[in-house]
Amino acid sequence: MHNNPFDLSCDSCTIRTHPLFRHLEEQELQEIMLNKITETYKRGSIVYQEGNRMKGFCCVQSGIIKIYQTGFDGKEQIIRFAKPGDIIGYRSVVSNEPACTTTEVIEEAILCHIPAEILLNLVKTNGNFAVELMKLTCKELGEANSYITDIAQKTVKERLAEILIHLDDEFGEDLQGVLKISLTREELSNIVGTATESIIRLLSEFKSLGYIEINGRKIKILDKPGLKYIANI
Repeated sequence: MHNNPFDLSCDSCTIRTHPLFRHLEEQELQEIMLNKITETYKRGSIVYQEGNRMKGFCCVQSGIIKIYQTGFDGKEQIIRFAKPGDIIGYRSVVSNEPACTTTEVIEEAILCHIPAEILLNLVKTNGNFAVELMKLTCKELGEANSYITDIAQKTVKERLAEILIHLDDEFGEDLQGVLKISLTREELSNIVGTATESIIRLLSEFKSLGYIEINGRKIKILDKPGLKYIANI
């Protein structure tokens, strides 16, 4: 982790189109620009850990962040991924509670750290900002509820197919049709909630059936309707 040699302008940042920030007045935007700290993180860097007291929240300018919780056995349970244009750490700031997740960089990232005082002040003084923050919180809660339902009611095979579709929808594909997010087999197992061996076996099965193409950690979806059928979407 190190400070960026330049400060990214909030006006030209991808985060500016986020529903939270498009309601900001010029003075509010300037306050963020004057108080934020921009830093770069290499793959494997930890941004914050479970139990940390949050001094602020982060805007993801570039890169991909893995957000997970650690079980009693030390195994990770990946909650979601943050990509450019997303914000992380805000719920712990609003609730004034220690972080309930750990965030790890899986693709070199640039993050802008914004002090907690600014977030809390915007909630108090900017009604549109407060409403959008509430909508974002409700959206993430809804996604968490859906995930819990899937864990309880879907098979591992169905969940893996659904995760692959979700990653394709969320991150897209490169010019060769390969998913833009590259995950290890262990990371995939930590999303699905199963053993790594099961993921390796199911990926091989999906490949043999012509649903996907695999090259190391790179996955190319060949038959999205087929995966949707397996996932019962």
